[in-house]
Amino acid sequence: MPDVADVVICGAGIAGTALAYHLASRRAVRRVVLVDEREPLTLTSDKGTQAYRNWWPGPDATMLRYMTRSIDLLEEMAEESGNVFRLNRRGYVFVTADEEGVERLRATARDVSAFGMGELRDHASAVSTYVPAPLEGYAGQPNGADLLRGAAARRAFPGLAGDVRAALHVRRAGWLNAVALGAWMLKRALGAGATFARDRVAGFQVDGGRVRGVRLASGATIATARVAIAAGPGLPDVARMLDLELPVFHELHAKLTIRDRVGVVSRAIPFLIWNDPVDLPWSDAERERFLHNEDDRRLLATFPGGVHVRPVDGPYGDELYVIWTYDVAERPFVWPPRFDPHYGEIAVRGLARMLPAMSAYAGTAHEGVVDGGYYCKTRENRPLVGPLAVEGAYVLGALSGFGVMGSHAGADLLATHLTGGQLPDYARWFLPSRYEDEGYRAEIQRWGSNLGQL
Repeated sequence: MPDVADVVICGAGIAGTALAYHLASRRAVRRVVLVDEREPLTLTSDKGTQAYRNWWPGPDATMLRYMTRSIDLLEEMAEESGNVFRLNRRGYVFVTADEEGVERLRATARDVSAFGMGELRDHASAVSTYVPAPLEGYAGQPNGADLLRGAAARRAFPGLAGDVRAALHVRRAGWLNAVALGAWMLKRALGAGATFARDRVAGFQVDGGRVRGVRLASGATIATARVAIAAGPGLPDVARMLDLELPVFHELHAKLTIRDRVGVVSRAIPFLIWNDPVDLPWSDAERERFLHNEDDRRLLATFPGGVHVRPVDGPYGDELYVIWTYDVAERPFVWPPRFDPHYGEIAVRGLARMLPAMSAYAGTAHEGVVDGGYYCKTRENRPLVGPLAVEGAYVLGALSGFGVMGSHAGADLLATHLTGGQLPDYARWFLPSRYEDEGYRAEIQRWGSNLGQL
């Protein structure tokens, strides 16, 4: 392990790995040390849906511009690597059975289109102009979004419920293999001279208000004038080693991996998201049992919209990821996490509202695997990228649920900070110091929380 570094990166998840790649491989910073007590990409980076989108509703175009840059970088890396991480453009499809929901989808899509997503194509009477997404690849596909109505939506996406009124297909979106992407970036970084140290950051040497070194649990010290904290959900704890309190909190998010053993869901589907609230289809006996159990009565309530699904190429070739963020309560970061014991069954039965054939798996969700991790996020759901209050300390964090898709723009941005390059004009909206602006604090109060979260 080197005892001197130009930059020490604390955390080897997708964000830290991306930063090591951008510094060492793309900007020729030679003495980059990446430190993590775990193997790279094994805390939360390998447990999400591994998807991406240039769909970002919100008060302005800031996050869409950030994410567009990230997708540009993903496509550059796919081209350079021969698409070793299988980036596709199947898209995100938001589905509703509510007429008012159709109008909300249209209005939101117009806003996001104005931010720079691309054209909104409303196929109310021109279904023949809709171009389906290919199963593989990302090049040569349309941008923007297609709004399909009723029968046209059901033809485009077989298996949808018969009462579906519309489906909005966001086109510059899809998924990838995050572990393969991370492995490729790490290989490039190491090949350019970066070093990975399997160790735990125990503290920092600070003198005169600036960073002088990083202390490791093994007893080693790395002398450096610059550290970048990319610790994922561990961000607040590492920042406290510098006596800094960052404006972040945690939510616990889960996903179910389940086999579609009888093939009720097409392997060709895009990323499907149900927008409407759901009343779960319990049997009379189940309802009676829940009524008499105080902890389980919540299962009889109406659940919020947002259940989503995509195929995943697992060992059996028939796996699905099913995700539903119905509980966004703040949680302390505890590893390993504990999930709602009913999560799998809730997710399967909720998904059956959009894809009725999934009701075949009611009562069998226990055969699947529930895992997940923590979103570390700011109130307005924008990341923290840039210098901290201690000179020489930087942060790439609060990447919420968009780490796999958004780390690349963040890593590119922080690498620009670290190497003195020309920053894009939106960089200021991700600085940790933005909260010192009273006007900005007032704005985020007006915006509310969870901007852009599905």
